Amino acid sequence: MIIPPPPGRPAAPLDLELVQVTKRFGSFVANDRVSLKIPSGTFHALIGENGAGKSTLVKCIMGFHTADEGDVIIGGHSRDIRSPADAYQFGIGMVYQHFTLVPAMTVAENLVLSRPDLPATIPWEAERKRLNAFMRTAPFQVDLDQPASQLAAGQKQKVEILKQLYLESRFLILDEPTSVLTPGEADEVLGLIRRKVEAGELSVLLISHKFREVFGFCNSVTVLRRGKVTGGGLVKDLTTDDLAAMMMGGPRTPRTVAKADRAPGAVALELKGLRADKDSGVPALEGLDLCLREGEVVGVAGVSGNGQRELVEVLAGQRPATGGEVLVHGEWYGATRTDAARHGVFLLPEEPLRNGCVPAMSVAENIAFREFDRPPIRLAGCLVSRRGIRGFAQGLISRFGVKTRSTETPIGDLSGGNVQRAVLARELGPGTAKVLIAANPCFGLDFAAVESIHGQITEARNRGVAVLLVSEDLDELLSLSDRLLVMSHGAIVHETTPAQADVKVIGHHMAGH
Repeated sequence: MIIPPPPGRPAAPLDLELVQVTKRFGSFVANDRVSLKIPSGTFHALIGENGAGKSTLVKCIMGFHTADEGDVIIGGHSRDIRSPADAYQFGIGMVYQHFTLVPAMTVAENLVLSRPDLPATIPWEAERKRLNAFMRTAPFQVDLDQPASQLAAGQKQKVEILKQLYLESRFLILDEPTSVLTPGEADEVLGLIRRKVEAGELSVLLISHKFREVFGFCNSVTVLRRGKVTGGGLVKDLTTDDLAAMMMGGPRTPRTVAKADRAPGAVALELKGLRADKDSGVPALEGLDLCLREGEVVGVAGVSGNGQRELVEVLAGQRPATGGEVLVHGEWYGATRTDAARHGVFLLPEEPLRNGCVPAMSVAENIAFREFDRPPIRLAGCLVSRRGIRGFAQGLISRFGVKTRSTETPIGDLSGGNVQRAVLARELGPGTAKVLIAANPCFGLDFAAVESIHGQITEARNRGVAVLLVSEDLDELLSLSDRLLVMSHGAIVHETTPAQADVKVIGHHMAGH
């Protein structure tokens, strides 16, 4: 018997069980008879490669999708969850990977706005008393009167979690909650949530790509692969190799590319006093100085919003500099298409479908963007050879391991990892790159895609390409970089090498301390 939502929300942490949950989209089976059990008051991880079915599964729990088969069981009863409002009534809340705060509103207004039962006229005096009482026991302290637009990324993530605690959610789904946090903030946030779990106040389902988080904070784990459960169990009984094998469908055989033992070459990219503004006109880069040499990877760490995006956009020609200069091999660089071709400056952008590709155009056409106006693709005038485009792309698709039905498949139909591989093929394939700017190249990608892209970046470095790696993933930076810079408030505030790096010191500088 399916039990409808209760009239009042639960006061105790929930147990949740999925039994043979199947969700189809046409002929595609996103979840195939998925079963898992999360006892009350436990911290459970859900992991798997991109496309494994994690997002679809939690959307079935939250009521965004209705499962075609199977049951969602809460408190021992099969429940009918047809909308997020139903999930709310059952005491289930979700913290999404991307922020949902209203920038112009204060923290207090965002917390109150999150209530589904919000009256037409808000009794602010009563709400303020309720908020003050809540904040006295909240795990994070944030200024209630601060506009969300003025919060750092770490504070915004804390407010997103506070929203669910303010709503008195007893089962919390966290979707990659640490992707914008410093290492210290990540440990703080997950540690405080873990304490609430241990205190018997919450049950938590964590979606993560980071084994460190699974082993550091979770009691148990479920692994999905191609929509099916391939394993799991108590975290204390498993190893990273066990989880990797479950995710990959066999023992992990990582593709590693060793860094060539070489001294950096001549200066390839130099920034002198570079200045640029944010979209709002507020300064984003405050006289940035940076030097990058041939055959080295210089990593730039920092919490989102400290000028990294504006730096990449200036180098890509997508944002004007307001001061300073950019030099490539000692010559002034204006970041035009002509300049980029002449100096060999190439770009691996963040969110390439939004910022580096035309989703509706074919894989072959997107790979040919750098070469379409040159022979043999260009024939005469504005004429281009379709056969030339396909032939040029086919070799790179094979060489870079891009998985696509054909060269004519719209690139928007590919997985995130394969889109990124296609862009890497376009930027590095012709072999003319002298400088590569890579911006969060593996954000949101799965285990296999990350290994592939890291390998390509290291191979480029070994060939003498100068790589500027801007990333919010400190593990990625420590793995790939020869030198590591920390950026805060539009300036370089710390420099180290991976061998000498102190993660706590880096975290403090990232946080602006």
